[in-house]
Amino acid sequence: MKLFNEDLQKQLGEVFENMNKEITLAVFTQEGDCYTCEETKSYMSEIEALSNKINLKLYDINKDADIAKQYNVEMVPSTVFLNAAGAYEGVKFYGIPAGHEINSFVAAVMEVSGTGEDLPEALMKRVQAIEKPVNIKVFVTLGCPHCSGAVEKAHKLALLSPQVEGIMVEAETFGDLSEKFNVSSVPKIVINDQYELIGNQPIEAFLKEIEKTQK
Repeated sequence: MKLFNEDLQKQLGEVFENMNKEITLAVFTQEGDCYTCEETKSYMSEIEALSNKINLKLYDINKDADIAKQYNVEMVPSTVFLNAAGAYEGVKFYGIPAGHEINSFVAAVMEVSGTGEDLPEALMKRVQAIEKPVNIKVFVTLGCPHCSGAVEKAHKLALLSPQVEGIMVEAETFGDLSEKFNVSSVPKIVINDQYELIGNQPIEAFLKEIEKTQK
C-alpha cells in the first residue's frame, strides 16, 4: 500500500521539478526490532520515484557501521542528506518524517539541492563566526504543526555552516532520548546537549544559544 496518494505524489513531483541539483538520501535501518524502519524505507522509496534528481541508498547500521560512523548515525531509522557531490552537510532525520514533518523533509530536499537563500547579512555574519562544532536536535511529534518550522531552521543553519549539524528527532520513536532531555512539549530544541529552547523559535534565538557554545 502506497504511503502517498496520487494527489500528493503529483504535488510533490511538481515541487521537486524545481530542484537545482541531485541529492542522495542515505537511509539507515537494521534487521529485527526497529520501530518504523520498514515504513521509512517505503517512504523514501516512494520519494525517490518522484524525481530523477533524488537517489536512494539503503544501509544497515550494523553491517555498514563504517558508513554510519562517517555520518554520525547513532540510531535507526535515520535519513542522511548528501549533496550533489555526495557530501554530508549536517542535515539528518531520526525517525520517519511523516505527518507534518513532510514539510521539513521537502524543505530539506529543496535546500540540499541548492534552492536555498542566504539569511540577511547581519545573521550571516553570526553564522560565519561559528568556529566550534554545534549539534542541534529538534524533538518533534508527527502531529505537531509548529515543529517543522523549527526543524527547517536547524537544517538551514547546518547548510550555512560546516560546523553545524541539524537533526530532527521523532520523540515517540526515540523515547529514551526524549526522556533524557525531558521532552514534555514539542518542538524542543537542544543545542550541544546543554542549551534548550521550546517552540518554533526564530533563527536569532537559535544563534543566541549557539553563541554560548562558542565561548
